[in-house]
Amino acid sequence: MTLRLYDTGTRSVRDFTPLREDEVSVYYCGATVQAAPHVGHLRPGVVFDVLRRWLMAKGYNVTLVRNVTDVDDKIIAKAAEEQRPWWAVAQHYEREFTHAYDILGVLPPTVEPRATGHIPQMHDLISRLIADELAYNVDGDVYFSVSAYADYGQLSRQRLDDLQPAADSADDPRKRDPRDFALWKAAKPGEPAWDSPWGPGRPGWHLECSAMATWYLGEQFDIHGGGIDLIFPHHENEQAQSRAAGDGFARYWMHNAWVTAAGQKMGKSLGNALAVDEVLKHVRPVELRYHLAAAHYRSPIEFSYESVVESAAGFRRILGFLEKVTDEPLPAATAQNCPEAFVAAMDDDLGVPAAVAVIFDTVRAGNSAAERRDEAAVRQAWRHVSAMSSVLGINPLEDPWVSHDAGSEQAMAALGVLVDDLLAARQQARADKDWAGADAIRDRLLSAGIAIEDRADGPVWSVTSRGR
Repeated sequence: MTLRLYDTGTRSVRDFTPLREDEVSVYYCGATVQAAPHVGHLRPGVVFDVLRRWLMAKGYNVTLVRNVTDVDDKIIAKAAEEQRPWWAVAQHYEREFTHAYDILGVLPPTVEPRATGHIPQMHDLISRLIADELAYNVDGDVYFSVSAYADYGQLSRQRLDDLQPAADSADDPRKRDPRDFALWKAAKPGEPAWDSPWGPGRPGWHLECSAMATWYLGEQFDIHGGGIDLIFPHHENEQAQSRAAGDGFARYWMHNAWVTAAGQKMGKSLGNALAVDEVLKHVRPVELRYHLAAAHYRSPIEFSYESVVESAAGFRRILGFLEKVTDEPLPAATAQNCPEAFVAAMDDDLGVPAAVAVIFDTVRAGNSAAERRDEAAVRQAWRHVSAMSSVLGINPLEDPWVSHDAGSEQAMAALGVLVDDLLAARQQARADKDWAGADAIRDRLLSAGIAIEDRADGPVWSVTSRGR
């Protein structure tokens, strides 16, 4: 079957054909490390991890680059707020992002370049643009000339006449055109700076990704990705400056939708960000990953603890079935080890919701086979469910979900089953108006460190201390 992906550049689902046979090159925008990660930050990590795992399952060697923006206006402002060096702020929050990626089972990228480690490559790109009169220097600030590049606006489908002044330098009257954006920013007192042919300064945000992507993946590569909020201006500017300089750049553009809270994009500026560490006080990492992975990547996710708890119940069905077989080696996570319906779903623009439905169908078939004691059918279903779960990065029998010290993930899953049974008994007691019995179950759970919160759509439980 042929993998088909939605390409933002053409606004269509296209057959995916890599530049080189059996090899795929992927770049997606990582973190600007100026604050602790929230759940919305992690969705691209999970989405492109699933893409990578599926490409590997289909037999491709995947080179995946995820950058770190470790210097920009926000990091400098955060450093001033926290009264510590900008590089200390960047390093601190980079470690927090790395921990968050790791705890959600996101495979490490092939390479994770920092912007500050690629200043020479940025100088080279700027020099090429200036030589072709596509960029210009004004007192140490270098700007890309938007009007000099005829295809500007192609990715985001915007008309040049409709654009506002570039936000990174909106109030600079020296620019030839208010819409021109900064490639290099002249040094300001107290800010970090590097020497350049145009004087001391630091790179513009858009320039960083163009330089790093082509340095590691070549002047043309297969897939560039990120959140939909990056389509404009970030990715539009990346494509413009790269192609204006003569690089083919990305052949496919993939963008994941937002995680929302109360209908708005999750973000610190809106005051609705949910820090990863806080969320993981209430749900297990594998359950959060399952929740982020199970929706189609181009559909928004409305985040709530209720929705995570609901999806976690589905995950526990998968776990319960996989625990039925303990003496079978884990199958390789290859397309050949997955049912045809799962392959078809994943090949259809990473159709994870349909793929998850195949997993549940297979679990039901396996459980039915267990009831009629058809061991061969159980084991076949188990192998399929294991391989499919591995493709999505949620196989509870694999790292990082398997703890090598005390089997904590399995213990948490078993705890979930027991708590669900007790909650069902408590709900029945309440229905029977046996208030004393219902309170006794609640108190019994609380004494074991399990807090119960009664909500309109049913009770939700959480462990009262981290201990995970």
